[in-house]
Amino acid sequence: MMNWYQHGFRIVGKKLNQETRKNHFPLPFLDQVLEKLVGKSHYCFLDAYSGYMQMHIAPEDQHKTIFTYPFGTFAYTRMLFGLCNAPSTFQRCMLSIFSNLLED
Repeated sequence: MMNWYQHGFRIVGKKLNQETRKNHFPLPFLDQVLEKLVGKSHYCFLDAYSGYMQMHIAPEDQHKTIFTYPFGTFAYTRMLFGLCNAPSTFQRCMLSIFSNLLED
């Protein structure tokens, strides 16, 4: 398997981000998150290793991520870093998964 970063391979989604309808979903402020932890007796830490890459891109949208490299033309099937809606999409997914564990 080729290490893409070692060979200077990067995808820049600037044009795609300009054309994308923005998904406004509020991300929590760190101080608010930490405030909710005060006085709790149990904590759980989740390391969502390469979290964006665990999220699928809908098949009908994969063509928007097409790129060409000397070895061929490819399209992402997983969400990549740098897309303008990636943080809010990931946050929405995490909230839907863990909503029953969160207190208001």
